[in-house]
Amino acid sequence: MRPTDFRPPGCDSGFGKATARHLDQLGLTVYATVLDLSSPGAEELRRSCSPQLRLLELDLTKAEDIQRALSDLKAQTGQTGLWGLVNNAGFNDIIADAELTPLHHFRASMEVNFFGTLELTKGLLPLLRSSRGRIVTVSSPAGNMPYPCLASYGASKAALSLLMDTFQFELAPWGIRVSLIFPGYFKTGSSCDPKYWQKQKEQLLTALPPDLLEAYGEEYVEDIHRQFLGFMKQAVEDLSSVVESIADGLLSPRPRAKYYPGRGVGLMYFIHHYLPGRARELFLKAFFVNPRLPKGLQPKQPQKP
Repeated sequence: MRPTDFRPPGCDSGFGKATARHLDQLGLTVYATVLDLSSPGAEELRRSCSPQLRLLELDLTKAEDIQRALSDLKAQTGQTGLWGLVNNAGFNDIIADAELTPLHHFRASMEVNFFGTLELTKGLLPLLRSSRGRIVTVSSPAGNMPYPCLASYGASKAALSLLMDTFQFELAPWGIRVSLIFPGYFKTGSSCDPKYWQKQKEQLLTALPPDLLEAYGEEYVEDIHRQFLGFMKQAVEDLSSVVESIADGLLSPRPRAKYYPGRGVGLMYFIHHYLPGRARELFLKAFFVNPRLPKGLQPKQPQKP
């Protein structure tokens, strides 16, 4: 069952739009997928790019959209071949503990970040095999480290990263190079929109069962939200380091298997893999979100006589 109450990202915004524009400027023929051919993002791509850029309508949560896009790409590249695929989808719609996160949020993240990407990638492998081409996939540090309150998003990105690592091993005999990118926190789409996250928080508080809300407390959810809004101010607006990493994965004679663009990402990788778990926990709490003690664990206040 595929969710229908959200719209996953494409090249309408963020890394996808910036990358499509950059590759077009390099003179490449770019097939950019967008959610809506008449959206502002699609119109901006038409205005800022050459006539060589081609837009395809695609919703990664809809199998019929994926099959239509595959048919279009095969028809348009069957003679010339397809050199590269960039998987840049990154969907998240909740900041909350795993226990507080309704299951449909886990499913929504998996549908876009894992299953939709898997289906599209598998469908394009015949074209990529014939060209001995490239696959570049944007994952996330949240798929590498246990960021508090990002369980649904992180789990989907962890699955995606392992999938691409497996593809890297399995597709090497075919001459296909596979690269993974782990960007830091960048300002893309709704990921830095306070109004969006306010709405998501209100929906979560409404959806929580009374006993769970009592155990954690509304103040707990509010504090997580407040801390995340503070973290959003650190988002990097310049997307060029990610775009350059994507271009390198596509065009370099010897592309790297993994890229870590953005502030502090290399440090996070080092802490996660080489320091004790306690150091990782302290770093994540200092850098991202440090949850307060849930209401059910707080000392009972003495009753006034």
